[in-house]
Formats: sequence, structure tokens, C-alpha cells
Amino acid sequence: MNNPLTQEFNTKYSTAPFSDIKNEHFLPAFRELIKVSEQEIHAIANNPESPTFENTIEAMAYSGEKLDRASSIFFNLNSAETNDEIQKIAQEVSPLLTEFSSKISQNETLFNRIKTVFDEKEKFAHTDEQQMLLNETYKGFVRSGALLNDTDKKKLEQINRDLSLKSLQFGQNVLAETNNYIKHITDEKDLAGIPEAIKLQYREEAKERGLDGYVVTLQYPSFGPFMTYAENRDLRKELAVANGKKAFNDNEFDNKNLIKEIVSLKHEKAQLLGYKTYADFVLEERMAKSPVRVLDFLNELLTKAKPYAEKEIEELKNLAKNNGIDELQIYDHAFYAEKLRKQKFDIDDEELRPYFQLEKVQDAVFGLAEKLFGLNFVETQDIPKYHEEVKTYEVWEEQGTKSEEHRADAPSEEATISQKRATTFKAILYVDYFPRKGKRAGAWMTSYKNQYKKEGENSRPHISVVCNFTKPTADKPSLLTFQEVTTLFHEFGHALHGILADTQYPNLSGTSVKWDFVELPSQFLENYCYEPEFLKTFAKHYQTGGVLPNEKIEKISQSKNFMEGYQTMRQLGFGLLDMAYHTKTEKISDIKTFESEETKATNLYPTNPETAMSTSFSHIFQGGYSAGYYSYKWAEVLDADAFQYFKEKGIFDKETANKFKTLLASGGTKDPMELYKNFRGSEPKVESLLKRAFGD
Repeated sequence: MNNPLTQEFNTKYSTAPFSDIKNEHFLPAFRELIKVSEQEIHAIANNPESPTFENTIEAMAYSGEKLDRASSIFFNLNSAETNDEIQKIAQEVSPLLTEFSSKISQNETLFNRIKTVFDEKEKFAHTDEQQMLLNETYKGFVRSGALLNDTDKKKLEQINRDLSLKSLQFGQNVLAETNNYIKHITDEKDLAGIPEAIKLQYREEAKERGLDGYVVTLQYPSFGPFMTYAENRDLRKELAVANGKKAFNDNEFDNKNLIKEIVSLKHEKAQLLGYKTYADFVLEERMAKSPVRVLDFLNELLTKAKPYAEKEIEELKNLAKNNGIDELQIYDHAFYAEKLRKQKFDIDDEELRPYFQLEKVQDAVFGLAEKLFGLNFVETQDIPKYHEEVKTYEVWEEQGTKSEEHRADAPSEEATISQKRATTFKAILYVDYFPRKGKRAGAWMTSYKNQYKKEGENSRPHISVVCNFTKPTADKPSLLTFQEVTTLFHEFGHALHGILADTQYPNLSGTSVKWDFVELPSQFLENYCYEPEFLKTFAKHYQTGGVLPNEKIEKISQSKNFMEGYQTMRQLGFGLLDMAYHTKTEKISDIKTFESEETKATNLYPTNPETAMSTSFSHIFQGGYSAGYYSYKWAEVLDADAFQYFKEKGIFDKETANKFKTLLASGGTKDPMELYKNFRGSEPKVESLLKRAFGD
């Protein structure tokens, strides 16, 4: 079979040939490319020459490129455009990749070469990046069991295989539960309070399903507005319970036992490798370093934020009492928070939507990247796509002022780019904005190809931003809530980390940084959404072109910290629950009881025995945030401190932007604290976050 995944990609910029790839290509490709990669590793491990940095450490960094690319294509599709067949293939592929990874990490001949280079590192002059690569490679092997005996190595291999499959199953269960629930509404009275634009969205959803009336789903662009605007409290409760019961229904998609199995396997893995808990194992490789420091950090914020949060909830309770509600519930929160927000700031999301047309918001974020970092985005039609809704862009960087500086080998159709002074190709960007049945919920940035330098060529990255925004309708473009605006800026911040990457090795490139450092650029970029000077440049009515009135812009800026106490407590609840799961040394008997006990200090509403957040907590049981969810708040300290620096210098100050650009371009080549201090001149201060959030 002619398999496009095993051949050189004959596409522009060697982008993924989506139009040629069929589901039946994946499994044979993985089997073949694993063999190719094993041969590469065998050649490195059995090189007759004495081990050196170049023939061992560097050779490994560049190995397995085709397998990496096939993996990125497959698993990105499994998140953004999956189906039953792809999910079934994933169940077969994941163990193969886990077994391959284990074979490498447990290859004694290879590890002995790595150890020789590591032990002799003082004899040779390495660059900072080479030193980092050497250290990370050695530690990676040790943390993967290279120093274990043969029996324990086999145990670890089996644990990793089981974790891979169970984590995959967890995510598939959450997706199935999300897709399986709909609320079919036939009486329009049940939609009282819902804005017309959202009603139209619900009507379109019903039509797509061949139903009359309206359909509300658990996808956030459908669920979120319902919880915010629906006056029917019984229906709000029904939707909230359905959302909270995802994978907590004692059916084939239930995740309770999976959680226990995943947590137990992670604990067993950590102890096998010589760590007290899985959190100790994970945090050794984070900025925070230890569970004690993370818990101290979370509890400091908890102590500071709780009084503000309780005061916010009291305001909502007083407002709800006017509607005859004696005990406010979690399913009332969004509804009354929106009423209070409108009362305090005279704004609501539906009033703002017409001013945030998706295309204009995208233009704004592109323009900001140009202003700060000299980047230009040019839409292209000749990059293959995995779905018709995806758009593709070439990203170029301004290097000079004259077109004659344009690269001589650039294709002729790029001549117009030179007139914009975009002289260096930086990246391919895919954007995929709307919900589909085969796309998981949420928003994320990912990569189809990392940046690296080899043999004199700077091979550029292929970056993707995936979201679930409100779809355009027959008579309206996609109009975003303000929260969706900040989401786009957030994910684009991650994208910039990839686009600006300028490192030697692919495994130190872009977002390949310590996990509690990775959210800095994403959360940093969100700050611009609240700057009046910047908002005025793009908050324009999609029909009239009129700029959002100054008083509304001021209100948005003022509302930045609205319900900040509540949001902080919510994030701290997730963070503390995550740490609890991954610091526990004894078996967990009941998921709901455990969750309730570990989050009670952060709860601001009565808990519902029918629901559990853990069973759909994909960040820690499917994604990479195990013992790392705290990093969202940790990164808020970084981003608050960084943006304060920009405010001092000017939010578009070129010199400050260039220093931040250097931080982003450096990826994981240096310790993140060193990178941050090089940018800021000092370590980040938690006071910067507290001042921004609570004015202290």
C-alpha cells in the first residue's frame, strides 16, 4: 500500500498531506515507522566509535522525525476530528508507542553511551543549549527507569502501557458523554431570557439533528450561554447536573474506576522510580520543585482570595433573594453573576457580541503579533487541511526595510510578501474554530511539526490553534463573547511560543519548557484584551462598523477582576484536588467522598451528590497536567509580573517586546527562571498577581 505517512511529504513546506491520508494508513505507518526509528536508535547505541555529544546525544535528538510527525498528525486528529474508527486505532497505537518508548529508555547499551557523555561533560565545552539537552536526555532516561533492575524495568513498561490505554479511555468516555446528551426543547417559553442569537444557534442545532424546536448540548458554546441567560431555574439545574454527571453515570462510559486505576498506577510508578509520590516525581521537573512548595503557594492564595470570594457570593445571594431564592446553588451562579455584572458595569456578553466578529478579533491578534514581534500572517489556499472549516496561514517575520532583502530562494508568489517587509518564513498556522461532533470540548494549541536547526537549515514549525466558538449562521458571522475573545488571545499566546521558536534541537523548541512555565505567554497575551487603547482598534460592530463606545470599553477594563475571588477559588479547588490525587499514598475508596473532602475549603456553594468534577477532569487524567494544574495560577504570577513590566515601559514598547520575544524564542534551552530574570531583571513576585486581582 502506498502510504503517505511513511514517505516524504510532497506538499508546500512539507505540511501534513491530509487530503491523501486515510484511516487505514495509520496503523501500518506506525508499525513501519517504529521499526525505522528502532533502527536509528540501534545504530546510535551500537556505534563503534567512542560516545560523544554529537554521535549520541545530538543524534538522538534528531532521530524519529517521521514517527514524531505521524504521531502528531494522528493524535491531533483524535482530538480535533475523531470518529469511532480513529478511536479504535488509538487503542491499538498507544500501546505500540508506549512499548517503543520503553524499549529506548531501557536500552542499556544506549544508556551507557549517554552516561559516559554525561559523566565526562566537564571535559568538553558545550553551549548552554547543548548542556541543557545533555542534562535533560540523561535525566529523561533515569526517570524512565534506566537505573532499575530487569524485573522492575518490565514492571515499569507494563505500568506505562496501562496508563497510556486508561488515559486514552478516560478522554474517550468524556467525549462520548458530552456527545450523548442533548436537551430537546419544543416550548419557546422554556428559553425565556435567552438572547435571540443563541436561540437561533439552538434552532440550527435541532435542524442538524432533524428535530423541531431547539436543542441545547453540553458543548460550551451551547451550554455556557444557557446557564448564563436561561430564566428557567429547573432547566438550568437539569443542564448543570447533566454536565456534572459526565462519566459519573454508572454506565459503560463511567470513569470512577478508571480514576482509581490511573492514580494507583501513577503512585506505583513513582515508588518504583524511588519517589514518595507521583507529585514528587512530576515536580522535580517543574519550576515549583516540590509538593510542599505547591501546596504553600495554593494555600497562600486560598487565604488571600477566600474573603473576596465570599463577599462576591454574598452579593449574588442578595440579588437572588429579590427573585425569591433562599439558597443560591452552583447552577444559579452564572445567571446571577451576569445580572450583577450588567448591574455593576452595564454590559453583558450578548450586548458585546456584535462588536467581536471572529474575523476582526483574529485580525487584532495578528496585528498585535506584528506590532510586538514583527510577524505577518498571510492566508494561503494551497496547504492541505483535515476539515473544510480549517484555515491556513503562512507566518513571516520582518527582518529589513526593503524588498531586496527578501530571501532569494522564495517562491515567486511570495513577491507581495516582500513589500510588507516580511522577509523570513517563520511558520505555518492552522486555525480551527467551530464545534463538531468529532472535536473534543475546550480550546488548545498544538504542533504538527517542531522547529529545529540542522545542517545549516532552520526548519520551521507547523502550529495549530483549535477552539469551539459559536458558529456563524445563515445571516450572522461568528460573534464572540468577551470570554471567547480572551480564549483566542490565550491560545494564540501559546501559538507564538511555537511560531517564534529558534532553537537547535526539536525537543527543546517552542512549548517544550517546564510545565509551570508554559502558560506564561498565553496568559500574558490575555492582558491586552482589557487595554482600552488596544480594544478600540478592533471592537467594532459587525454591521455598522461603529467602535464600541468608550464607556463600554472602560467598563470592560474595569470588569477585568469581576468575580476574581470566585474564579480563583475555583482554580484552587482544581489545583488542590489534583495535588491530593497525586500525593495520596493509600487507596481511594470513593471518588465523590474523596473529591468533596479535598475541595471543601474552596467550595462556595452546596455540593450535589449526583455530580463529580473528577470524572471529567481531563486535564489531569488524560492530558499532561497531572500534579501540575497549579501551574495555571503559578503562571498568573508570571504573567501579572511580566505585564506590569510592559505597563511600566509601555504596552507596545519595542525594546521590552524584543526581550520577551527572546524569552519565547529560547524555548527550553535554559532554566525558565533564568530566562524570566533575563527578561524582567528580577524574579516574579506573587504581589503582582494579588495587586492585579484584588488591588492590594
